Amino acid sequence: MRVALVIERFEPRGGVEHVAWEAAHALAAAGDEVSVVARRAAPTPALRWIRADVPALWQPWRVLAFSRAAARLAPRERFDVVHSFSRTLHQDVYRAGGGSHADYLAARHGATGARLRSLFSPRHRVLLEIERRVFADTSQHVLCNSKMVRDALVRRYSIDPARLAVIYNGVDLALFHPDRHDGAALRRELGDRDAPVWLFVGSGFARKGLDTALRALADVPGVLWVVGRDDPDPWRANAARCGVADRVRWLGERDDVESLLAAADALLLPTRYDAFANVCLEAMAAGRPVVTSARNGAAEILGAGGCVVDDAEHAPAFGAALRSLTDPGVRREMGRVARAQAERFSWTAHAAELRSLYARIRR
Repeated sequence: MRVALVIERFEPRGGVEHVAWEAAHALAAAGDEVSVVARRAAPTPALRWIRADVPALWQPWRVLAFSRAAARLAPRERFDVVHSFSRTLHQDVYRAGGGSHADYLAARHGATGARLRSLFSPRHRVLLEIERRVFADTSQHVLCNSKMVRDALVRRYSIDPARLAVIYNGVDLALFHPDRHDGAALRRELGDRDAPVWLFVGSGFARKGLDTALRALADVPGVLWVVGRDDPDPWRANAARCGVADRVRWLGERDDVESLLAAADALLLPTRYDAFANVCLEAMAAGRPVVTSARNGAAEILGAGGCVVDDAEHAPAFGAALRSLTDPGVRREMGRVARAQAERFSWTAHAAELRSLYARIRR
């Protein structure tokens, strides 16, 4: 098939960027002719880059300009399928990778905060309007990366379920493998050789539930490694109030999550809203148990490879889950199950599901 993938930045790192990168290469490996419409792209010989030359300043203007450019550079009639990973108006498949922006605002800022932002923030007004128009366009299919997202879109926008497809993200099963990395050296480097190590990974600490993680840590042994892009200073004070300041390691942004997972005993992510947190699938592939909230779409694929807490605010429940994982035998068994679950979600399998969706659209 002749496929156009639309994304503002086409790079191997990031959240949605990483998913688009892996999907594009897996589609090309399956024999499809893949073109990528992007304003920035890392070089790759397997794909054709169609550059969208739009201004990078002021997000509302940039988003609208990129949407117009994508419609011009990848018209739907020129390709078998146009699949957008960014917030654009005209495509065959729109990937709602962040879920509903309206649901995100409500989860992050509450009903009143979400309402104020929808009225007075140009950025949020643009994103919400694009979302509304895409979901109202019955010619477009919507790709969801979890059932949680699918069900939320049906509730909020009354979308015909026939337009919605659920395809979970994939993972590099070779990079994230229980036997590939030795985490002992990293534990020695950070001085946590013997204590249980709980790993928290996520940028935007408030939405990812770091406050809940710190309160949970107060009731369990071990240390918490905090990784992600955010200012740690306000959170250091929070850790001190919880009485765990000496048991938290602030590691900042890292590009070696596979090594961190090899060194950790479990992943802890009490997120308040995540359409699908990729790090959970990466932890599963690495053979590590995952403790997360039901507000994370990735919780749907955990099975017995982790613990899911219904209330993202309930620190005692997260603490109880961590206490159960202080037993090495429990951790090993959960990790084994987690790896077995993750093996269903290779990027090759992800591309096969995409190609099946594209074929239905062509028909």
